[in-house]
Amino acid sequence: MNLRRILAVAVRERREVMRDRLFFGLAFIVPPVLLLTFGYGLSLDVENTPLAAVDRDRTFLSRDYLHGFIASGQFGFQGYLDREGEVYELLASGKARVVLIVPEHFEERLLAGRPVTVQALIDGTFPFRAQTTKAYVVGVNEAFSSHRLAEHLARTSGMAPGRARSLLEPIRTEVRCLYNPSLESDWSLVPRLMMMVLMICPPLLTAMGVVREKETGAIYNIYSSTITRGEYLLGKLAPYIGISILNIGVLWAIAVGVFGAPFKGGPVFFFLASVLYVICTTGMGLIVSVMVRTQVAAILITFIVTVVPSVFYSGIFVPIPSLGSGARMVAHLLPAMYYTDIVAGCFLKGIGLEVLWQEVLVLAAYATALSAIGYAMFRKRPAA
Repeated sequence: MNLRRILAVAVRERREVMRDRLFFGLAFIVPPVLLLTFGYGLSLDVENTPLAAVDRDRTFLSRDYLHGFIASGQFGFQGYLDREGEVYELLASGKARVVLIVPEHFEERLLAGRPVTVQALIDGTFPFRAQTTKAYVVGVNEAFSSHRLAEHLARTSGMAPGRARSLLEPIRTEVRCLYNPSLESDWSLVPRLMMMVLMICPPLLTAMGVVREKETGAIYNIYSSTITRGEYLLGKLAPYIGISILNIGVLWAIAVGVFGAPFKGGPVFFFLASVLYVICTTGMGLIVSVMVRTQVAAILITFIVTVVPSVFYSGIFVPIPSLGSGARMVAHLLPAMYYTDIVAGCFLKGIGLEVLWQEVLVLAAYATALSAIGYAMFRKRPAA
């Protein structure tokens, strides 16, 4: 193993990256732009849901009931509707996602101690948001019902309102959300998006870098030289791994500085685990580059083998336990899931090697296996 040969190949590759605008953009511009684009464009928060109301009763209690939804902060009130024909027009156009219809005699029935049915129409084209919106509607409705029932009990029995409320709620649940108390989706989502960016960019750079030499014919200089394939691959991949390591710091700074995601873990552990992950993804790019002959094919195959695992089988959007049995098995066979656990643990939970050692071992095994496979598949001779 000749260090001078490795260094010569690495310096040559670095110059190619810096000189080629496409490679320079893919190496230094695309990763932060992807994180910023996904970070600002994706949100799991369900807030300011457009809400409209049909108030057939138009009494103090009906207005008080609807005010509970307006003041909750979860809905953006679009106003009252004069006719029911407007309900489906607003829902169909997307100007409203929820419409509440308060029936006649709402106040009269409540004061008489009789139940009232209020209709809530929710746009279900986005099932996740519809389920969350439904929970908001049920929560506001139960709060109003509990308040009214406590007032009725206090008025009829002569007891204090506080005593009446305690009798109606003998068991109270105190909920605390650990690790992300304010339930900020950016804090949870943006760090995980680092996994996605580092899954896409390093293998794409590697695959295109090797395949480019096949297309231009420069690979024949390597075939005819005395350099070994190990020296060539180390020199070829070293700049891409170095660029990806630099991007780890850039992406971390964006997640913490721009999106305000808390980082509670150890920086050294996170950095070393991220380097292992980058070696894994670079090895994937090397394998792709050996299998194809054109940069277009390299781009297409790389996107298929990186985007699909990082989106569907990593736990970035759907928790792994919520997947089907077959999908869970696929997720455990891919490195994306393990690095996602490391990112979430370091950013939000403040845990390190003492808890995540199994994930680190899996990434180390993947890095070794993928690099070995790529080395074995690469032949320092023209393909037949």
